[in-house]
Amino acid sequence: MDFDLAGLLAAHRGAGYELYGRYLNPQQPRMLRAIGFDKVYERAEGAYLYDADGNSYADFLAGFGVFAAGRNHPVIRAALHDALDAQLADWTQFDCPPLPGLLAERLIAKAPGLDRVFFCNSGTEAVESALKFARHATGRGRILYCDHAFHGLTTGSLSVNGSDEFRRGFGPLLHDTVIPLGDLDALAAELRKGDVAALIIEPIQGKGVHMPPPGFLASASALLHSRGALLICDEVQTGLGRTGKFFAYQYEDVVPDIVTVAKALSGGFVPVAAMLAKGWIFEKVYSSIDRVMVHSTTFKGGALAMAAGLATLAVLESDRLVENAARTGDALRAALDGLAARYDILADVRGRGLMIGLEFGKPSSLRARTRWNMLQRARVGLFAQMVVVALFQRHRILTQVSGDHMEVIKLIPPLVVGDTEVKLFTDAFGEVLEDASRGSGLMWEFGRTLVKQAVRVRG
Repeated sequence: MDFDLAGLLAAHRGAGYELYGRYLNPQQPRMLRAIGFDKVYERAEGAYLYDADGNSYADFLAGFGVFAAGRNHPVIRAALHDALDAQLADWTQFDCPPLPGLLAERLIAKAPGLDRVFFCNSGTEAVESALKFARHATGRGRILYCDHAFHGLTTGSLSVNGSDEFRRGFGPLLHDTVIPLGDLDALAAELRKGDVAALIIEPIQGKGVHMPPPGFLASASALLHSRGALLICDEVQTGLGRTGKFFAYQYEDVVPDIVTVAKALSGGFVPVAAMLAKGWIFEKVYSSIDRVMVHSTTFKGGALAMAAGLATLAVLESDRLVENAARTGDALRAALDGLAARYDILADVRGRGLMIGLEFGKPSSLRARTRWNMLQRARVGLFAQMVVVALFQRHRILTQVSGDHMEVIKLIPPLVVGDTEVKLFTDAFGEVLEDASRGSGLMWEFGRTLVKQAVRVRG
């Protein structure tokens, strides 16, 4: 029996939103239509998406950080074709194929001090693995995490999620404990109770793009180790060059006990995640032959996923994308700092490399301040959403609000962007800020629409 994928897609062209609403999450198409994001993209390349009319959209979202190497990179595509053409005996389960070992070897080479790797399929699975291994290795049950943290949405990772909007309605969760980001005194107080297995932390938080104070990771590591606990660095979004170093924790003199990665490792094609850890932790978990499957997953180390990961690491190196993230990130933040000096509504520019947070604050002009207050009364975060929509509808630039109930948007473009994209974004963003600072124009008209929607939902 033949299967015609091209024919199937052609027969259902334009039907994606209807199918998604009927058979998947019904709120997704409703949300996208409400804010005018209901586009149908025909293809993608590098840092751009293209619709059926050939219009290009600059992708400053990168699939939540998946497309570090850009979309449809030819080297990664070729590697996947090669893997398919090789007709490998995949997922035999009772063998040791070379591709997982090769990818593990290359990851470990980028993380001195770590020794072994466990492969899985998503960031939340990598975090679940880290939590299990930390508990078993230390013989303790409690994990510490930071306020506003995001580590995934399965039950274990949700237990260390610092955002109430994701936790609400899914309890009871594991008995883990939140501490303020960067608070060494709070960390020490919890460690004195003697039951802490680990602290899990993002070197830069995805929600809000917040960073702990300089030196916190190194100080926290020393404090944890003095009490027999571990440091877990969640690099699912920050890892593989996003911040201008291969791992974001490498900005400090620290070696975590466990590191999680995902997203960019996929190359944008095949989901793959990994948990890297010190050898003694693995040896505690896999302590004898009869414990060989004590932590496993059916789809770990699949040939296509491993090929995608290996090709992605090769592209990051050959195209010097980590260095480009540092250089282009510096240029983008410098340009954005210039806008912040001109427009007081842009209250803060922060981040590292190509992970940048833009926080908004109350403007000084009377008209803009009045409309700002209107949005704040309806729902905190509507102004940031208004900026995201204006960038998309006016300038075809895709961005995201960085978290619920916060006036922050996050920029995480593919690491292939350069001076052209820096100018494209800053010119567009400057125009949006000018409109917002005047307190007039179509931007604020859309703001009224958002207020009505927020009031209706709240009611």
